[in-house]
Amino acid sequence: MSKSIARLTKLISVLFFAVIVLGACSGTGDDDNVSGSNSDDTGETTEDTNSDDGGETTLTWALWDKDATVYYEPLVEAFEADHPNIKIELLDLGSTDYQTVLGTQLSGGDSSIDIVTVKDIPGYASLINRNQLEPLSELASDIDLDQYSGTVEQITVDGEYYALPFRSDFYVMYYNKDLFDAAGVDYPTNNLTFDEYDQIIREVSEKGTEATGSPVYGGHYHVWRSQVQMYGLLDGQNTLVTDDYSFLEPIYETVLAQQNDGVVQDFATLNISSLHYSAAFYQNDVASLLMGTWFIPTLATAIEEGESEDFNWGMVTMPLTEGAEEGTSTGTITTLGISSNSENKDEAWKFIEFVTSEEGSQIIADTGTMPAIQSDEIIDIIATSPGFPDDEQSKEALSVTTTYLELPLDENAAQVETILNATHDSIMTESMPVSDALEDASNQVGALLE
Repeated sequence: MSKSIARLTKLISVLFFAVIVLGACSGTGDDDNVSGSNSDDTGETTEDTNSDDGGETTLTWALWDKDATVYYEPLVEAFEADHPNIKIELLDLGSTDYQTVLGTQLSGGDSSIDIVTVKDIPGYASLINRNQLEPLSELASDIDLDQYSGTVEQITVDGEYYALPFRSDFYVMYYNKDLFDAAGVDYPTNNLTFDEYDQIIREVSEKGTEATGSPVYGGHYHVWRSQVQMYGLLDGQNTLVTDDYSFLEPIYETVLAQQNDGVVQDFATLNISSLHYSAAFYQNDVASLLMGTWFIPTLATAIEEGESEDFNWGMVTMPLTEGAEEGTSTGTITTLGISSNSENKDEAWKFIEFVTSEEGSQIIADTGTMPAIQSDEIIDIIATSPGFPDDEQSKEALSVTTTYLELPLDENAAQVETILNATHDSIMTESMPVSDALEDASNQVGALLE
């Protein structure tokens, strides 16, 4: 070190010490600062704004689609009523590239965000890898994790989890009762096997087309890869982060046969036209649709407001592949975590504890939206929401005991997602044989896992 740098360092140290001494001498000599109080220039005591003892803490909740999401406001109102010293401020980062924007804002020690909404598994993995989420297992030690249908275990890393689910949507099979009636085909039932599902949608397509004089599609697969690949997860033996995807081959072969026989609409045509799955179902020519429970309030509202053709509909459980137990489905979760940079972690945990509780779940369910906790009370709320089918089978379809996530937690999740999307496109457009495409995916993902 040069002499000039050494002298400068010594000078800074002396000045720093002097500031500390002066600051100490200017104090009042009592313990006000320890107790969270401060003295203003008049000598009167004022409360610290982050104190629970009369002060007010404002928490910033990062999320997306603030104006379009119906449960944010009632959750905040209920929480603030129980915690008058804590205010919640919503920060809408937009739905497009939400996780990327969130990660960027949390980087560099930014403490402006307290509560983090995690949109997907790749985003969750990225936040953990960057140490941007606070561990929750100690804070949540008194919480019964079984109420989340096994999803918390699937987002646990080395015995630690960094978020709790407040929404958990799983797949069900929606069906158009009027099209089944016109075709003279019995309605589908809960716990169908995948083979039975194939037979039913073929029958309703053939007979429905004859009866109506126009094409009727027995089923519909949206262009997402998960629409086909998730069937491979139902037996609990397989994962979509693997070096062997051969277990997906019979599923893809069945779906391609349905497509080639005109039982479902062509993947390439749907991709080019960008036809949304809701629009496909609204047109009253699709007899069944496999989609998440998030579609329940959307469909009911669309029929009520005339956005959809007016028809009677019902729901049954997701068709089960061989070896899958009844009460099993696949789906997605939306979770809440605490930013590791938050200066209000205790208060942030109080909010997360509330939103992910039975009380918070009932508030979400009151909006017709499926929460993470799906108790009998929650199911009753959803089943009595406006526009929900009045048959008992539709209500029973909401009783799911195990939900497997579409993509498991893994540090390579984002890259695996890209590979699986490309594989799905290659198979569904028949640009590659099924076995070759799956072997190629196995090799690519296998190289990541080495």
